[in-house]
Amino acid sequence: QVQLVESGGGLVQAGGSLRLSCAASGRTASNSAVGWFRQAPGKEREFVAAVDWSGGSTLYLDSVKGRFTISRDNAKITVYLQMNSLKPEDTAVYYCAVRKGYYSAYASRRNDDYAYWGQGTQVTVSS
Repeated sequence: QVQLVESGGGLVQAGGSLRLSCAASGRTASNSAVGWFRQAPGKEREFVAAVDWSGGSTLYLDSVKGRFTISRDNAKITVYLQMNSLKPEDTAVYYCAVRKGYYSAYASRRNDDYAYWGQGTQVTVSS
């Protein structure tokens, strides 16, 4: 079983930065891809970024490319999402998730590929 705890959310002005952390328990997480997703009020949850098991391969939502960076520290079993140049449209609850299954080591944009989810952390960007 994998447990995930997100932290680092908060209120920031447009143009500011935040770094989200996702701390995982269980060895499964260190061998699996991890993704960040977000859900704004009244909207469906959407993919933001993902990193493979090694940290060598990443995927991003087009609208965050060049502003967000996903990374991981497998010694700490922690994944980070550095968010720069934040915009009001980035406001959402951010969730991290660990992939499960035969291809679990590889990053994916699909919600359904992720089996373990954290409780979420709120990010609010004011204009």
